[in-house]
Amino acid sequence: MRSFKAILAAALLFAGGAQAAADKPLVWVFSTGGTIAGSGSSPTDMSNYTAGQFTGEQLVRGLPQLADVAEIKVEQVVNILSNDLTVADWLTLSRRINETLADPRVAGVVVTHGTNTLEETAYFLNLTVKSDRPVVVVGAMRPATAISADGPLNLLNAVRVARSPDAKGKGALIVMNDEINAARDTTKTTTYRVETFRAPELGMLGYVDEDKVAFYRTPVKRHTVNSEFDVRALKTLPTVGVLYSYVEPRPELFQALVKAGDKGIVFAGTGAGALSKLERDGIDEMLKGKGAKPVMVLASRTGNGRVIGTKEYSDRGLIPADSLNAQKARILLMLALTKTQDPKEIRRIFAEY
Repeated sequence: MRSFKAILAAALLFAGGAQAAADKPLVWVFSTGGTIAGSGSSPTDMSNYTAGQFTGEQLVRGLPQLADVAEIKVEQVVNILSNDLTVADWLTLSRRINETLADPRVAGVVVTHGTNTLEETAYFLNLTVKSDRPVVVVGAMRPATAISADGPLNLLNAVRVARSPDAKGKGALIVMNDEINAARDTTKTTTYRVETFRAPELGMLGYVDEDKVAFYRTPVKRHTVNSEFDVRALKTLPTVGVLYSYVEPRPELFQALVKAGDKGIVFAGTGAGALSKLERDGIDEMLKGKGAKPVMVLASRTGNGRVIGTKEYSDRGLIPADSLNAQKARILLMLALTKTQDPKEIRRIFAEY
């Protein structure tokens, strides 16, 4: 039999561990797969790997330093390549985060994600999470099995930001490469480099360094608790397609989206959001026809700067996307269409978000 002293020591150790856990902020990690959970055939396999091979629990267990930062709970939402995420997955993730943040003990949430569509998920959460507590989306450019894998440090830094009081009220954040970026402003800018996520003209929000989480600016566009969108009871979203402009585009692509019944169409126009005569003629022909018309938004393929309303395009009903890229304008339009189909109201929404 164990001695009384041994039993007492074990009890004290358990109590001390429970107290230590209680003293730490609680951070939930929602895992969706991607490169951060990827596995290659060798440590030098940086491109021909398989995403989503490790679970969120495995990622957390493989990073014992997390226990020094926060109490961690993990939920696996999906475990796939981020290209394969669906709107249904977004709705599930947003709903689970909202349910989790209803618990006042939770300091913040981290979402592990593949980088290909990370900016889209982050912006969707920026518009649909109804809490001012941090929601941090994190990924990796190298699989977990690679030499100098960037995932572990990215995940540690993401948890540090999620538990930081200074991150409160700043909307959904993207944390990678020791940098903190706003979900609205940030895009993937390079194919393999670890410094891929940038807000090229508007800049990052801050750094995650060894000594502290340091913020230098705050997003001013509407988000999270100030957002008018509530998707918690929705099972799907209105369909919105994206058309990319180029020399001599095919009007058939536009016609196909209209015939398919898309509720909205986003154009990634050239320059400051310019469309060719072929595109303009296609829109004019559609507007003359009968039946429901899609709401149209005009973004720019350049990736920087604002698209502003001009008479030529406003007369055709095209709504300027401001500084949102086409993929994020699509998300905002889908959400706007859950509230209204009034072009004036949707124009207001694009000005405010």
